[in-house]
Amino acid sequence: MADQVLDAKGLNCPLPILRAKKALKSLQGGNTLEILSTDPGSVADFAAFCRTTGNELVEQNEEDGVYTYLIRKSG
Repeated sequence: MADQVLDAKGLNCPLPILRAKKALKSLQGGNTLEILSTDPGSVADFAAFCRTTGNELVEQNEEDGVYTYLIRKSG
């Protein structure tokens, strides 16, 4: 179970990433953020985001056009 959930469905790049970045700032290191998105481009975006920020992409799924990401905040 994620510590926080961000519903970014209906938003297109770069809004899901920007909202996730803002939400992660409010979390402590080791906490998790679950993001829901309908933007197919978010798959590559969140992989790159985690690589560049040092946060861990724990899980990534797609079901019925909804992409779900679980990110663990570093530090």
